[in-house]
Amino acid sequence: MLIPASAHDVRALLSCTDAAEEAVAPPEVIAMLADLTAAIEPQFAPAAWRIVEAARTVGLLSLTCTPQAGVLTLGYGIAPAHQGRGLAGAALAEFVQWAWTQPRIHVLAAETAVGNLPSQAVLRRNGFRTVGQRVDAEDGALLCWRLDRSPKAP
Repeated sequence: MLIPASAHDVRALLSCTDAAEEAVAPPEVIAMLADLTAAIEPQFAPAAWRIVEAARTVGLLSLTCTPQAGVLTLGYGIAPAHQGRGLAGAALAEFVQWAWTQPRIHVLAAETAVGNLPSQAVLRRNGFRTVGQRVDAEDGALLCWRLDRSPKAP
């Protein structure tokens, strides 16, 4: 289940004392996502969502930049202890369904590391297709993904 999260909500995850395997992300990533969410929220909200299972936050899905021309670029992650159980795929499916109820959204975009096969499978199962590659100075080689609003979507 996805629950909208403000920048404050994302930053609150820093106070969680979970073991590394249970943590949604390393503290520096959570801090970066909280700052990013705060920067995006004035133009588009929600800009982040908690991925929740059994009343516990097990991951995050968030926008990675301010939406431009109807394009939302997103990223997601699941705590290591909860990976491989279909949670990212279910969260992304729920997000796609929500996105198509928003009239100003026409395209969803994402990027994955070339070697991140599980994330690529999640995107593929949710209808995304690869549209190119790029090299990021920090993250290395990335595949670029896109999902266009179906003509039948609202």
